[in-house]
Amino acid sequence: MNRVRVESFTVSLDGYGAGPDQDLQNPLGVGGTDLHQWLLPTRTFRRTVLGADGGTTGIDEDFAARGFENVGAWILGRNMFGPIRGPWPDMAWKGWWGEEPPYHVPTFVLTHHARPALEMAGGTTFHFVTGGIHEALDRARDAANGGDVRIGGGAATIRQYLRAQLIDEMHVAISPVLLGEGERLFEGIDARALGYECVRFVASEKATHVVIRRRG
Repeated sequence: MNRVRVESFTVSLDGYGAGPDQDLQNPLGVGGTDLHQWLLPTRTFRRTVLGADGGTTGIDEDFAARGFENVGAWILGRNMFGPIRGPWPDMAWKGWWGEEPPYHVPTFVLTHHARPALEMAGGTTFHFVTGGIHEALDRARDAANGGDVRIGGGAATIRQYLRAQLIDEMHVAISPVLLGEGERLFEGIDARALGYECVRFVASEKATHVVIRRRG
């Protein structure tokens, strides 16, 4: 069966996975971009997101690259698709990433408000799921054609899947910055009681990379 994975999700030293006051000017919340200084210069980020050549190699690149290996579908919380809240005012907003998002596979967006599927350049089709996390996972597994399902976030979406013990493995990067406020990744989560354990940690100059896996 497809594994369910979280990859390259970054938290601050004080545990926040995003800054406060997310909006069009601050997609990751105020200060949120500072979390990702390990990721932004990597070869994988530059190629998949910017369509550019070059980039850093080494530990950070290795973790960035593994996040795209064998991924057949993604699941995103609605905030990862855009800043709009409530009913869709129209169909004009097509995501943070422009005409060619970096997913390149079927991508399932959790929402309370229905919207037709949105086909984008590069192989990404956004499917809007109103039936909750289990429906999204069932559909993503079917669409992945044997590949893994990557839970892209945000923090609230990851917490839902953790509580349901549906995540098999998580890569969390701990960035040496303090945000002070925002959204904590593990707020209200007893990962140990849920059966998760740390199986790997390694530090680069810009982050400490931790891999957490569900026992059994």
